[in-house]
Amino acid sequence: MSSPAPGGDTGSGPSPPLGGDPPSWPASSQAERGQGRWWLAAIVLIVAAAVIFTVAVSSQQRSLGGPLVTAGRQGGTPGIRPAARSVPLTLSIPAIGLSAPLSELGLNQNHTVQVPVNFQEPGWYEFGPSPGQLGSSVILGHVDSYQGPAVFFRLRSLRPGDRVEVTLADGVTTHFVVREVAMYLKTKFPTLSVYGSHGYSGLQLVTCGGVFDTQTRSYLSNVVVYTSLVSTS
Repeated sequence: MSSPAPGGDTGSGPSPPLGGDPPSWPASSQAERGQGRWWLAAIVLIVAAAVIFTVAVSSQQRSLGGPLVTAGRQGGTPGIRPAARSVPLTLSIPAIGLSAPLSELGLNQNHTVQVPVNFQEPGWYEFGPSPGQLGSSVILGHVDSYQGPAVFFRLRSLRPGDRVEVTLADGVTTHFVVREVAMYLKTKFPTLSVYGSHGYSGLQLVTCGGVFDTQTRSYLSNVVVYTSLVSTS
């Protein structure tokens, strides 16, 4: 359970005035005193149950935390010519020591994007632009598994200005720069921001993050790194 908001009701009443006598209970019959003790016992049990529930919920969730740094997104670099469509082969992110081959991802029968089968290999969404083409190219990767960190475990530590490189099957290498690192609840995932075109050559990197729910065995949020093309070679 979460803590009360600043200034919110904590459930404790006002303290007695300094130097004054503590409040006293009015005289009552033996039956009323017995009834009072019953209510006191009930309150104790309710508080104890609330504490147990809080501990149980806490034990069912853990968190990776959010991005270390975020920054407002900017448009693409002026004068950069988009790359031709070509299948991406490898992804490199020097700032986090990542260099990995890329797989290709399509759609599931329910029209959701597939996820990589290999936890150490990210995948490119093949029905979108290839990296460097005009529009938003998207690469997805796992953050971890029961065996430990996966390929995008350190993705949330990227900072604006970090470099991302993708080599293509036609021999071209596309160079991107990180513009923003953001985290969204999966229930509020910004599909258009991630997959939609923004008028320049963008590359979005997507993984899981935030709180991990052990009952559903999944993270409740997604981390998205927004980048834009700065050159090709």
